Amino acid sequence: MPIKNRFAELQPEIAAWRQDLHAHPELLFDTHRTAGIVAEKLKAFGCDEIVTGIGQTGVVGVIKGKSDTTGKVIGLRADMDALPIPEQTGVEYASTEPGKMHACGHDGHTAMLLGAAQYLCETRNFDGTAIVIFQPAEEGGGGGREMCNDGLMERFGIQEVYGMHNWPGLERGQFAIRTGPFFAATDLFEIEVEGKGGHAAFPHTTVDPTVVTSHIVLAAQSIASRNADPVDQLVVSITSFETSSNAFNVIPQRAQIKGTVRSMSNAMRDLAEERLTKLAEGVALSFGAVARVNYMRNYPVTVNHPIQTDFAADVAKSVSGDCSDAELVMGGEDFAFMLEERPGAYILMGNGDSAALHHPEYNFDDEAIPAGCSWWAEIVEQRMPAA
Repeated sequence: MPIKNRFAELQPEIAAWRQDLHAHPELLFDTHRTAGIVAEKLKAFGCDEIVTGIGQTGVVGVIKGKSDTTGKVIGLRADMDALPIPEQTGVEYASTEPGKMHACGHDGHTAMLLGAAQYLCETRNFDGTAIVIFQPAEEGGGGGREMCNDGLMERFGIQEVYGMHNWPGLERGQFAIRTGPFFAATDLFEIEVEGKGGHAAFPHTTVDPTVVTSHIVLAAQSIASRNADPVDQLVVSITSFETSSNAFNVIPQRAQIKGTVRSMSNAMRDLAEERLTKLAEGVALSFGAVARVNYMRNYPVTVNHPIQTDFAADVAKSVSGDCSDAELVMGGEDFAFMLEERPGAYILMGNGDSAALHHPEYNFDDEAIPAGCSWWAEIVEQRMPAA
């Protein structure tokens, strides 16, 4: 089955929804306007049940098929939040919120799932129940974790769950997926080094935390290059370096670095945490300073389940004619929390030759809407065929 004609008809309307969401971006869990629009449209479509406030500002819609002889329940998830980036697209519907923009295409994800929900409410051509999930705070807030903690899977009886992300550089409307680990675990860390401050003219009377912390930065690079197995994926990045003084003539008392660790297995997460902690503490001790390490496990590895991945790929082929093998992605994705609770799959859909994700000139390609809507609708109709 190719792209559904209904979505070609609905494309201008869905694009208008998307552009409205784009003009009014919201961050993390502060997606009140977006969630309100989603709930309002689901009600207008005729969803059998609409629940708000799951995972703080998440919205869930229940759509029952014409029959339910098998009791199957399939979840479809889209994310709603934007990023704290000033927009530079120049489009007429550009962000009206200074310093905020939909630089990752979650506006497109939300609009496409709304389009699929409208179609599924109109046709009901499946045997079972479809659950449409609109999630806040994917961009660092762990909204997927919060929705799961609020009992998302149990409350709605979800048996399988599917998600999608647009992908610049992949041909518009084409798909790519892989089985097993797909997106990386994303952990965070803070390291504070306490030395002994003093006058810059008398460094011998101090324990300079700037020098100590600089050695920690260099030592941290050895974790991936000398501690991890070269065939495993591990990235350790220092992204912030600050001291407790910005004066020209003061050696500060404290320095702090922040960063992120990306990995594709729990073994690598364990290794990175252990080595980073020991290196920081050991280096600091050797200089007469003290290092305090706060290692925060954030998003787990996004792991696609084999059966559901094969099915998702087959659906993609039926929509666009092809589904390529995706490469590993060292970026994080909190759909991982849902895949830890239920079998499912996460797929990439082409956004054409656009700016990169998280770039101030990024924009979602509205011409890809029919393909994305069709994939979600076909997931339901093919996984739960009408009796």
